Amino acid sequence: MRNIKLTVAYDGTAYNGFQRQKNGIGIQQILEGRLAKLFGHELKMNGAGRTDTGVHAYGQVVNFKTSGTIPIERIAIGSRCLLPHDIVITEALEVDEEFHARFDATSKIYVYKIYPHVMANPFLRNYAWHIWRKLDTLAIQEATRIIVGTHDFSAFCAAGGKTMSPVRTIMAIDCQFAGDIFELSFFGTGFLYHMVRNLTGTLVEVGLGARSASDFKSILEGCDRKKAGITAPAHGLYFKEVRY
Repeated sequence: MRNIKLTVAYDGTAYNGFQRQKNGIGIQQILEGRLAKLFGHELKMNGAGRTDTGVHAYGQVVNFKTSGTIPIERIAIGSRCLLPHDIVITEALEVDEEFHARFDATSKIYVYKIYPHVMANPFLRNYAWHIWRKLDTLAIQEATRIIVGTHDFSAFCAAGGKTMSPVRTIMAIDCQFAGDIFELSFFGTGFLYHMVRNLTGTLVEVGLGARSASDFKSILEGCDRKKAGITAPAHGLYFKEVRY
């Protein structure tokens, strides 16, 4: 059996997240169902991370075992006629039989995109969170420094996720404009359910002057989700990269 690692980019607008669903269509179901034709048997894939409904990815990683004989260099090309246009395999590799896309990941990068402008942009409605007021990006940057390091992120974890330790390590957060889009990049060893979206929602409140950096620090230390800000909408979030 070969162990295949795929890097996948997708527009999550039309899907109920990455993971296979009982009452909806996830990216995983599409990949497993369509690529089975390429490998000649049913596939069961492991994903590096879940993404919610409407969340996008530049670099989701999956792995699976196969007895299929298609050459590794033909997988991405062969998938083009099988996958919908909003899901693309960007890289295929044959890896060690013990490799696991989720359990072997050492860190991940998520990017959240915000469009701070008085007028909405219809072409960004599914790809960035529209904030109709100007943001104080320096205040946001000051607040992000507070969460770099290892902390209990209970205040930014949504109910409904798997029970796990709320302690996570954020190694870096980058804040910058890419044209008219303000991007927050979160680089960490792991993330809790809705953690990036909850952090972003609270950081935006800092940027709007509704909270201070001191308030943000108190929220983090208080470990109370009810004291934190709103959950930023899913469509501004991108799963950028997995590192091993």
